[in-house]
Amino acid sequence: MNLPIRRHAAVLALAAAVSLPAQAVRYEGQDFADTLQLEGTSLQLNGAGKRQVAIYPLYLAALYLPHKTTTPDAVYAQPGPKRLEMRIVIPLVKDVSTQEFVKAVDKGVQRNCTEAEKAAVAERVRQFNAAITEVGRVKKGDLLRIDYLPAQGGTVLTVNGKVWGKPIEGQDFYTAFLKVFLGEKVTDNRLRAGLLGQSAS
Repeated sequence: MNLPIRRHAAVLALAAAVSLPAQAVRYEGQDFADTLQLEGTSLQLNGAGKRQVAIYPLYLAALYLPHKTTTPDAVYAQPGPKRLEMRIVIPLVKDVSTQEFVKAVDKGVQRNCTEAEKAAVAERVRQFNAAITEVGRVKKGDLLRIDYLPAQGGTVLTVNGKVWGKPIEGQDFYTAFLKVFLGEKVTDNRLRAGLLGQSAS
C-alpha cells in the first residue's frame, strides 16, 4: 500500500470512529446513551430508574449531568445543562392523561421544597404544568425530555421532539423540579436511587 492510500485509510478510520454513536446502557429492555451533547456540553448518564404504580411500570427515567454524582445536593449544585428523560412504558391502557404528571409535580414540590423555595418558583411551576397540560395525553413509546438549557432561557419541555411552552427561567426552578424525583420525601425511592446511580435495594 502506498503512502496516499495509507493516509486515505487512516482518514476513513478516523471518520468512522468520530461518527460512532455513544455507547448505550441497557436498562429494562431499552437503550440509554451513556453520554450526549447539550449546548456544547458533554453530559453523562448519572443513572436510570423506573416509576412503578402497584405492579405496573409507568415510565423509565434517566438523568444526565455534566459530572456523575450520587447525592441530590451535588446534582442541584452543578451548573450548566442537565436532562431528565422519561420514556412512557405503561402497559394495558391506551394512554394516560398528563394531569397525572401535573399532580406528581405539585405534590413533589410541596413535599420536598422549603416554604421559601415554593414561594419563589410557584408561578413557574404553574407555567410548567400548563405546558404539560397542553400535551393532553401520553402513550406507551412516547419520549419526554425536560432539559435545563441556560443558553435557551431555562427549562425546556419536549415530547417526541416537539417543544411545548416557553423556556422557564432559573436554575432554582429546575432544582425544584428535580426534587420531585430526588428529594427526601419522594413517592418512589427506587426511582430516586436509580437516578442517583445507587443501589435500589
